[in-house]
Amino acid sequence: MIKRASLLLASVVLSTASYANTQEKFDSYVAQLKQEAQDKGYEQSLIDTAFATAKFKKKVIKADKNQPEVVETLETYLPKRVPQWKIDRARKLYKKHQVELEKIAQEYGVQARFIVALWGLESNFGRIQGGYSVISALVTLAFDGRREALYKRQLWAALDILKSGHISLDKFKGSWAGAMGQTQFMPTSFNAYAVDYNKDGRKDIWTTEIDAFASIANYLKQAGWNDDLTWGRQVKLPQGLDQSYVLKRGTKTRKQWLGYWKDSERSLAKWQQLGLRKADGSNLPNVNITAALVMPDDINGRMYLAYDNYKALMHWNRSYYFATSVGYLSDRIAYPKI
Repeated sequence: MIKRASLLLASVVLSTASYANTQEKFDSYVAQLKQEAQDKGYEQSLIDTAFATAKFKKKVIKADKNQPEVVETLETYLPKRVPQWKIDRARKLYKKHQVELEKIAQEYGVQARFIVALWGLESNFGRIQGGYSVISALVTLAFDGRREALYKRQLWAALDILKSGHISLDKFKGSWAGAMGQTQFMPTSFNAYAVDYNKDGRKDIWTTEIDAFASIANYLKQAGWNDDLTWGRQVKLPQGLDQSYVLKRGTKTRKQWLGYWKDSERSLAKWQQLGLRKADGSNLPNVNITAALVMPDDINGRMYLAYDNYKALMHWNRSYYFATSVGYLSDRIAYPKI
C-alpha cells in the first residue's frame, strides 16, 4: 500500500512538473506571437487585450490528435448526419425564414434549400457553435506545432475580426479548431465571405441569422455556384463499367482533385450511352450539362453523378460524405414542396 501511494505521488509530481514546463513554453510562445503581431502592425492595445485571454487548452490538443476513426459508409453516415428530425426542422425553419431566404437566394444566385442545409449541418441551425475561446484555441493549436503555419494564419485573421469590431472578445467563441458561428467559418473564411446583410456595421454570423444566411450564400457564389443546376443525383451503374470512369480518389490538394474531376467529367448524354441510369432505373435527364462520377465508398456503395455545384460544396469541405449529405438534406427540404 505504501509503495502504491509512493508511485501515485511520484506520478502526480511528474505530471505537475510536466504541466509547469508546458505552461512555461506556452507563455514564451505567446510572447513570440505578440512580437509578431506588433511587427505586422496590430495596435498594442488589441495585442495586449487579445493575448491576455490566451490560455493553453489541453482539450484542444486532445481533440486535434484524437479525432474519431470510426469506419463509416454512406449507409451509416447519412442516417446519423441527416436524421428525420433534422429534415423536419430544416423544413420548418425554411418556412419560418422563407421570405428572407428567398430574397438572399435571388440576390446571390444560390438556392435557399442549400443555405438551410449547410446551416443545419454545420451548427444544427445555430444551436451548436462551440464554446472555446477562438484566440485560445488557435494559439494552442499553433503552439502544438503540427500545423503551425495554418493556425497562425487563422490567428492573424482572428485579430482582424476583432480589430474590425464584428464581435467582442468575450463573445468570440467557436469550436476547438477555431470554426465560428452559425456557419462554422474559420477566421480566414469569415474575412473572405462573411456578409453584413442587415447593414448594422457588423458581420455577425454568431447571433444574426440573416447575416449567416447571406454569408453562406456568398461563400457558395464565390466558389462558383450556379443556381440553374442542382448538386447531383444517385445513379445505377451498368454491369462491368470500367472503374477508370470514376473520379479518382486519394487527392492531397484541391487543385489535384479538380484535375481528377476533369478526367471523369462527361455529358449526361455520354453517361446515358455508357449505361448509367437514375437510381430508379429510368433514363438520365436529357439536358446539356456535364457531371463527374463520384464514388464516396467503393464500387458496391452508392454512386453519384455530381454536377458543377458539387465542386462548390467540396470547396467548403473536401469530404464526399459532407458534400453528399448537404445535397441529400437540400433535396429533402425541397421535396415535397414547402
